[in-house]
Parts: sequence; C-alpha cells; structure tokens
Amino acid sequence: MKISTDDFRVLHRFPVHWGDMDSAQHVNNLVYLRWAETARVLYFRDIGINIDFGPGDTGAILAYQDCKYTFPMRYPDTALVGTRTISVAPDRFTMQTAIFSAEHQRLAALTEQVIVPYDYGTLAKAPLPSAWVERIEAIG
Repeated sequence: MKISTDDFRVLHRFPVHWGDMDSAQHVNNLVYLRWAETARVLYFRDIGINIDFGPGDTGAILAYQDCKYTFPMRYPDTALVGTRTISVAPDRFTMQTAIFSAEHQRLAALTEQVIVPYDYGTLAKAPLPSAWVERIEAIG
C-alpha cells in the first residue's frame, strides 16, 4: 500500500534544521520520533485529550512505538508529518504517523503508536473515554 499526504486529514510541517543531521549527514533517527511525538501531542489536543497530565486527569500514555525509516532526509528540507488513528479498541487506540520529505515528495518514515488512557490520579490504566472515540471518528 502506497501512503501519501492525501491519506492524512491532520498534517503538520516541521523545518529540517542543519543540526538535525548526524555524522552520516542525514536526519538523525531520533528527530523523526520527535516530529512524530510533537504531531501526536497536537493530535491529542485536537481530539480533546488533556495534555496537562495532572493528578485526577485522564490522559494518554504511549504504550508502544515503532518506526520504519524509508528515506534519509537532509538539510534543507521540510518534514510533512501526517497523523491518524488506524484502529480503536475498548482500552486503547493505535495511531499512525507518516513523515514525508517535502523536497523529494516521498515517504521518509512511518511510525505506529499504541495509546492507552491513563488516570494520573490513581496511576492506573483507565477506560477509553467515549468523547475521545467520537473525536477520533470525526477527525480520523
């Protein structure tokens, strides 16, 4: 399956900085995960997940993450980062984040994250709030 920016209703742009490159002269693998993290938190905000992580709040916690690197980005470029939910279960949802090179018009990395609702007051897993599911269905 070929993935493009058209597959994502939520898309963010991040500039590639010269300092994002490592000694191999391409964007360091950790930078891709930071872009995915920032896009994920913006997505949380968009679907109404509390990102303050305070006691008594139900927030989201990252339970699993992977990343497949498909193209080495370099400075100068712009990362186009798309996020979407690809599955919802009673106690979690799975997100996909795709990072595209704007300069080369191609996929550079593809990540998947499992997100679990977490009660920061009791420090325990929580049920998936129906309001989150409604917003996920609305935003994709």
